[in-house]
Amino acid sequence: MEKSEKEKLRTYLMGIVSNLPDCPGCYQYLDETGTIIYVGKAKNLKRRVYSYFSKEHDNRKTAILVSKIRDIKYIVVKTEEDALLLENNLIKQWNPRYNILLKDGKTYPSIVITNEYLPRIFQTRKIIKRFGTYFGPYSHVPTMYMLLELIAKLYPLRRCRESITAESIAKHKHKECLEYHIKNCKAPCTLRQSHEEYMQYIAEAREILKGNTAQIERQMLQRMQEHAAKLEFEEAESIKKKYLLLENYRSKSEVVSSTLHNIDVFNIENNEKVAYINYLHVTNGCITQAFTFEYAKRLDESDEELLAAGIIEMRQRYHSESKEVIVPFLVEHLGEDITVTVPQKGDKKKLLELSKLNVLQYKKDRITQSDKLNPEQKQVRLMKELQSALQLPTLPMQIECFDNSNISGTDAVAGCVVFRKCKPSKQDYRKYNIKTVQGPDDYASMQEVVRRRYTRMMEEQSPLPDLIITDGGSGQMEVVRQVVEDELHLVIPIAGLAKNDKHRTNELLYGFPPQVIGLKTDSSLFRLLTQIQDEVHRFAITFHRDKRSKHQVASALDAIPGIGPKTKTLLLRKWHSVKRIWEADETELAAVVGPAKAKVLKEKLAEESGTTQL
Repeated sequence: MEKSEKEKLRTYLMGIVSNLPDCPGCYQYLDETGTIIYVGKAKNLKRRVYSYFSKEHDNRKTAILVSKIRDIKYIVVKTEEDALLLENNLIKQWNPRYNILLKDGKTYPSIVITNEYLPRIFQTRKIIKRFGTYFGPYSHVPTMYMLLELIAKLYPLRRCRESITAESIAKHKHKECLEYHIKNCKAPCTLRQSHEEYMQYIAEAREILKGNTAQIERQMLQRMQEHAAKLEFEEAESIKKKYLLLENYRSKSEVVSSTLHNIDVFNIENNEKVAYINYLHVTNGCITQAFTFEYAKRLDESDEELLAAGIIEMRQRYHSESKEVIVPFLVEHLGEDITVTVPQKGDKKKLLELSKLNVLQYKKDRITQSDKLNPEQKQVRLMKELQSALQLPTLPMQIECFDNSNISGTDAVAGCVVFRKCKPSKQDYRKYNIKTVQGPDDYASMQEVVRRRYTRMMEEQSPLPDLIITDGGSGQMEVVRQVVEDELHLVIPIAGLAKNDKHRTNELLYGFPPQVIGLKTDSSLFRLLTQIQDEVHRFAITFHRDKRSKHQVASALDAIPGIGPKTKTLLLRKWHSVKRIWEADETELAAVVGPAKAKVLKEKLAEESGTTQL
């Protein structure tokens, strides 16, 4: 777009902004094709829309949005609550590109009570409103199965798919099936059970699905006592079994407090691109609805904006009429008849913590699933987490870690492993024989290796690492810093992994003086760091063992001129030991390695044994 066109566009848009009212409402941004690309709400339309054009935006997405705006429309409403509802409806209607997008959970199963003459209860994933009453969806499928199993044990309802009507029953078109004979059904289709009793079962099952288990328990207890008073002990025992089943289910479900009734609970967990919101509904002290959903963010929406949108969406979807909403922070303008509670203690606080636990678990599961589908995304995420934790100037694309290995100073070696984009780059691993240090001095050995490593990289102009990790605590970090910063004058961040008394890595150290960086030991980032530490330890130990093994397997054959590895292998394969080779006849040796080498062997071995072989 040319400069003159940009000026004309800005003049046009600012003309609209200057005429906006100072009242609540919703605004809509349109692109050059007239498509709505963003819908927003505002307590003060003029002030809110003006903020988009009055400054340069640091957020890249907001800047892109502003650059695509070609027209502005708005709708005035009476209150900010109306603006919130209107915004939600407009977003669902137009699905604007730069708005948060709710990912629907239609794939989760629900439970349906059909509208038949003899209703059935079963699970389904298809929602057809005219077919029956639906409960759900259930994001935790085992909970749904537990409910269906409970209802099946309490009430012997029909499971067949026959079309049964009052007329077909009157004409005796049905007969008892296997379900009747195994006592899973009382055969209401043949009038062995009355329609009134069957519908009473359906009504009680409906209350259980609604979460009103306490009311059903009270009714059962009353009927049980009435039968017992009439000395009808068999009927009382039958009801008692059902009562205990229901009580057992209620104890397994999330009972918070019998005083809490008809309450909605929401909690939110955020990351860079997605917000996760958990919704719980509590009836009679039991959680009867639990659902976690996610919003794909388009701009830099705040937690308050995201949670407000989520509350409106979920309450509309589940037709919630709860008068109290529990949230982690104050959310305004949900409606005058709704009480917003931010609990600090007690049962309501426990509910909020339970909601937080659910949303964190959902977030973890989604990230794990995403990492499996896109491993590179996981690597970038881990690098960003490490950069954020250590406040590094750049992403740690290349990480190097050092470790020493020796036994009382003998066969002293060191290893350096390189991780690129959080993956081991084995072609860049390096082994070092300690040359200048005598005895078991880990600090001096570390300095020698680091000095040799980065002096050579500077000479070869190889890319330097973004982070150095030492397999040790503050002492190792300091000796590395002395070489890197004081001697070589390089600026490379240095971290250390410290172990506890049980020789298990439990701390990440960074800075001078070193400070402990708070990381959960079960986090993906901490597992990456311990993987780096284990890898450098394995690499150095393997190199040390190989070097030590060469000394241990050396024999008298190695010092004999003209006897190379191939000849040595032939001799040991034939006689298995130097002693047996010495005892062998020269003719036998000549048959394997030739006369010249056989003669040299007999002479050298005779010299070492202190005898002269003529």
